[in-house]
Amino acid sequence: MRLEPGMLAKSKAGHDKNCIYVIICVNDEYVYLADGLEKSIFHAKKKNKKHIQPITKIKCNSLSDDQEIRNIIDKYSKSIESRNEKR
Repeated sequence: MRLEPGMLAKSKAGHDKNCIYVIICVNDEYVYLADGLEKSIFHAKKKNKKHIQPITKIKCNSLSDDQEIRNIIDKYSKSIESRNEKR
């Protein structure tokens, strides 16, 4: 799958395993991720591509606003929680 800025991604490895981020930038081997709180746009987390799982259902349109990134991640997290409650 092709990784693009604005896509959501879930960390598969490391101390941040299962955390949700927005992809800010994509390089050959690494991606830069932000969550709008601990990892802002200007201090994005560098992570190996093989350690993330892309989420294609929601895409963030604004990569210049930490609050917008936080809102998108919260919206996705709440949709997952409500789906799990229905089961």
